Amino acid sequence: MPASAIQSVAVLGATGSIGTSALDVVARHPDRLRASVLAAGRNVGALLDLCRAHRPDHAAIADPAGYQDLRDGLAAAGLATRAHAGMDAITELAAGDTCQTVVAAIVGAAGLDSTLAAARAGKRLLLANKESLVLAGELLMDAARDGGACIVPIDSEHNAIFQCLPEAGARDQEPGAGEGCGRHDGLLRIILTASGGPFRGRGRTELGDVTPAQAIAHPKWSMGPKISVDSATLMNKGLEVIEAHHLFGLPGERIDVLVHPQSLVHSLVEFIDGSTLAQLGLPDMRTALAVGFGWPQRIESGVAGLDLLAHGRLDFEAPDTDAFPCLRLAYAALAAGGTAPATLNAANEVAVSSFLQGRIGFLSIPALVEQTLAALPTAPAASLEALRDADARARDCATRLSSRIRAN
Repeated sequence: MPASAIQSVAVLGATGSIGTSALDVVARHPDRLRASVLAAGRNVGALLDLCRAHRPDHAAIADPAGYQDLRDGLAAAGLATRAHAGMDAITELAAGDTCQTVVAAIVGAAGLDSTLAAARAGKRLLLANKESLVLAGELLMDAARDGGACIVPIDSEHNAIFQCLPEAGARDQEPGAGEGCGRHDGLLRIILTASGGPFRGRGRTELGDVTPAQAIAHPKWSMGPKISVDSATLMNKGLEVIEAHHLFGLPGERIDVLVHPQSLVHSLVEFIDGSTLAQLGLPDMRTALAVGFGWPQRIESGVAGLDLLAHGRLDFEAPDTDAFPCLRLAYAALAAGGTAPATLNAANEVAVSSFLQGRIGFLSIPALVEQTLAALPTAPAASLEALRDADARARDCATRLSSRIRAN
């Protein structure tokens, strides 16, 4: 995209941590970026605040019950922004001519339709919605290829890999190029780094009385409750392994995980000639977002450079899959293929929700996921309908199982 052109940007999940970081980067570049669409879940007040600041053409609230408040609030603010409501409306906006770039940051399986729609429409897709790849990775990558979309992953780990693959930036990747994450000739393996979460170093016996408040207190990143719990269980890293498989075309045995508590090395790639490349930076999502907005050019993100002398050391250790079995379960689901990753994801969403509501204990999260995987047979992931059916069955199964698990 020429530097003189202004990208029209849809931020889906605008009131969340990734959405607000994206809008911070957008606001730094009024000569090349403009928020044309803002979408949120239920928080009408926060969405209105963002509309006053960024003056988009369209604002959408996923919960239809918020439509009147959104419409009236926009009118009271004197904004010409059009109000919309419902997930179908958000999906239409993501695919329409209202935007060239889509930041897909709706949490959970709810973000799948809008992400697929943006890919089919050939958008530049800044992908922060893990579940789209975990639930329907093959379908999403096929949609991106068929639609000519340019996918830039916004997870710091996958964005690091994207930056370390020289072929990804070998030529301008305009929306419509259909390049996804680029070729990767000579790539031997990917090494994803994990902070280890708030309970790194604790054994399994020390995790029985963990509270939701403790689990969402991430030591390095500012994230929402669900993602923070996933980081604490290492499920977040397991989902990223499945994502990396789809984004970069490698089997699970060529995707490794290292715990790196400083969160300065965001991931590494190893090539067949013995070279290993790493991307380093402060733990701030604005770097990855700036890469997504500007690639193949570099634009200012608001993040300071990395002073390695000030940080002093970089440590790495193997993940403890006995204390944190969710990572092992994710590898198993990837190996099983078919609908198993969709089952894993759905069961995990139910388990995390139950934990955050105080209905089950922290150690019951992986137990519930494992029981759901064991209870449901794996089927071919032949269509979105088959995946949605697997998702629904897994949610129903996990909900029934959670009612039998006594909170620890």
